[in-house]
Amino acid sequence: MDLATVVGLVIAWLLIIGTIATGSGALVFINIPSLVIVLGGTIAVVMMRFSLSQTIGSFKMALKAFMHKAETAEELIASVVDLAGIARKEGLLALEGQEINNPVLETGIRMLVDGHEPAIVKKALSTEMNETVARHKIGQDLFKQMGDAGPAMGMIGTLIGLVQMLSNMSDPKSIGPAMAVALLTTLYGAMLANMFALPISDKLKLRSAEEQMNKNIIIQSVLGIQEGQNPKVLEELLFNYLPVSRRNGDNADTATATE
Repeated sequence: MDLATVVGLVIAWLLIIGTIATGSGALVFINIPSLVIVLGGTIAVVMMRFSLSQTIGSFKMALKAFMHKAETAEELIASVVDLAGIARKEGLLALEGQEINNPVLETGIRMLVDGHEPAIVKKALSTEMNETVARHKIGQDLFKQMGDAGPAMGMIGTLIGLVQMLSNMSDPKSIGPAMAVALLTTLYGAMLANMFALPISDKLKLRSAEEQMNKNIIIQSVLGIQEGQNPKVLEELLFNYLPVSRRNGDNADTATATE
C-alpha cells in the first residue's frame, strides 16, 4: 500500500470535514442535487471522451495509486545480478529452472533460453514497455480530464442554482435551496478535482515512470546476460538508471566522482 497517497488523501479530506464540523449547521453542506450534477455530470462527460473499456480500465488502474507495491529497482537489479552470475557460470540454459517473480523479466529470460536473437528480444520487450506506457497514459489523461470537468460541472450547477434563485425572487422559501445548489456545486467540483482526480492523475504518472524505468532495466539486463557480461559490470551499468542517492556505496562513490 502506498502510504503517501492514503495519508495525503485522508488528511486533506479530514481538514475539510473537520472545518465544516466545527461550524454551525454542518448538514447544509450536503446537497443531493449538487452531488448529482458534479459527480454524475463529471463521469458522464469523461465517458464521452473515452471508450467504456478505457473508463473502466482507468478506474481499476487508479487502485495502483493506493495499493501499488511494485518491486523496487534495487530489488530488480539484485535479482538480475544473481541470474547473470548463474548464466555466466553454467550457461543460459541454467536459467530455465530459476524462479523469477517479475513477469517481464521472466519473459525476457525465457526468450534467451529459447535462443532468440538479441534484436528480437529487445524488440519484444520494448514493444511490451511501450504498450504499457500507452495504457498508463490513458489512465492519467482520464483523471486529468476528470479534474478539468469537475469544476466545469460545478460552474454549470452554480448557473442552474442562480437561474432558479433569480426566477423565484418573489418566493423567499426558494431562495435558500437554490443558493445552496449554486454554491455547493462549485465547492464539490473544486474538491473532486483538487482532492481526488488531479492527485490520482499525478500519482499514476509517477507510477508509470517507475515502471518504465524498471522495464528499461530489464531490457538492459536481458541483453547483458545474453552477451555474457560480467555480473559486477552489469550491476554498475544498471545502477546508472538510479539517482546517486539510491545507488549502493561503491557505485555512489564512483558516480559522485564523475558527476
